[in-house]
Amino acid sequence: MSSVLNISPEALAMILELRDQEPGEGENALLVEITGLRGDQFGYELAFIPLADARPDQTVERHGDIAVVMPTKDIPNLTGADLTLTDDGLAMNNPNGPSPTMAAPKGDLTGPLADRVQLVLAESVNPAIAAHGGAASLVSIDGTVAFLQLSGGCQGCGMASVTLKQGIEKILLDAVKELTEVVDVTDHMAGADPYYQKSKK
Repeated sequence: MSSVLNISPEALAMILELRDQEPGEGENALLVEITGLRGDQFGYELAFIPLADARPDQTVERHGDIAVVMPTKDIPNLTGADLTLTDDGLAMNNPNGPSPTMAAPKGDLTGPLADRVQLVLAESVNPAIAAHGGAASLVSIDGTVAFLQLSGGCQGCGMASVTLKQGIEKILLDAVKELTEVVDVTDHMAGADPYYQKSKK
């Protein structure tokens, strides 16, 4: 069976090098998923997760020594995409484009679930990202999915997807058990003053 993603040898070498710096004893996999839109293109999340945490609604494929985990719902939009290494870092070249209608659904911002999400954003999330000049606001709730917009230093930030996945989403999913997913619908291409700082080992 052919792979969903194509990963260049140079990109694979960098991914393995980064993966080997991750803490923990178990095998870490590369999570690749579509998180929303960046202008008229898809926005992507690349992060390391324990392979053991892969869920039934995710697809796992092997690329050499690394397992790649993708949400099964994203497979049609990721098929044939190339993950390459450029002077600016890892880049996704995807022949697939978003449909013009892909955006935050016009969900309800009233009711107990929305109220709880907004409370967690106000009390836990925004104080944590305020140091970066960033803020997160709830755009809509569609069923059990929360759609967020990042602003300030988080808009256009190269680490925004990592912030969302490993920080904001974790806080929200832990605090609001009814939520199943958090989606970033920020137009990061419009960010004028992104904040990015490499972590020091």
